[in-house]
Amino acid sequence: MVQAATDLIIEATGVSVYYADKPAVKDINLDIERNRITALIGPSGCGKTTLLRSFNRMNDLVPIARTEGRILFEGEDLYSPFVDPTEIRYKIGMVFQRPNPFPKSIYDNIAFGPRINGFRGNMDELVERSLRGAALWDEVKDRLRASGLSLSGGQQQRLCIARTLAVEPTVILMDEPCSALDPIATLAIEDLMRELSQRYSIIIVTHNMQQAARVSDYTAFITADERRVGELVEYGATGQIFTNPNDVRTEAYITGRFG
Repeated sequence: MVQAATDLIIEATGVSVYYADKPAVKDINLDIERNRITALIGPSGCGKTTLLRSFNRMNDLVPIARTEGRILFEGEDLYSPFVDPTEIRYKIGMVFQRPNPFPKSIYDNIAFGPRINGFRGNMDELVERSLRGAALWDEVKDRLRASGLSLSGGQQQRLCIARTLAVEPTVILMDEPCSALDPIATLAIEDLMRELSQRYSIIIVTHNMQQAARVSDYTAFITADERRVGELVEYGATGQIFTNPNDVRTEAYITGRFG
């Protein structure tokens, strides 16, 4: 895989994540292109989510977790002692597996992050822009003061995406964002991801092979060795990974012969 350095938004080199003394993923090398969707696929327990969380230092919140190696974000070492993890989490936002709107109004869900950040602009415009960005505005514009919890599951997930967009990130991490949704809501989220990739770089963890094939530009296949330690098997353009993989383990996984 040949990529120009100027196209890379995240560069992971020799990344290993440990919980206490047990490695979860080991020696991962992965370059993430700007304004593309990168899918992380692999069997349960191979460390996909752990790797994803290393990209915005969410693993720092786990007392026994530690990360080794180097992760550059726009050329800056994410794990430098001079980097503020909280600021990184605004630049590299995260959408979780299950929708988790705050028990607040739709409006206040979107405004929460900008308010904490000291946003001084027009909040009404920011809320509308964020909801439009998540393809939700037309559905909720007449009930912005209703609880975010009153929305359907698919709408709640788009609300969480809008909440992420409101703090103007550069990268959006998505951890199984459709696993709790029905097929219609899943399709809406997938269409939204393609649209958002024009402005943001997206990294998605998914167990759904069809979803990875449909939405991603690049796919990384991660599996676990006999010690249950995650290792990167293959990484490349999604079309190549799904039609002509270089490793027999990749082929076995995407065809359902194991995993």
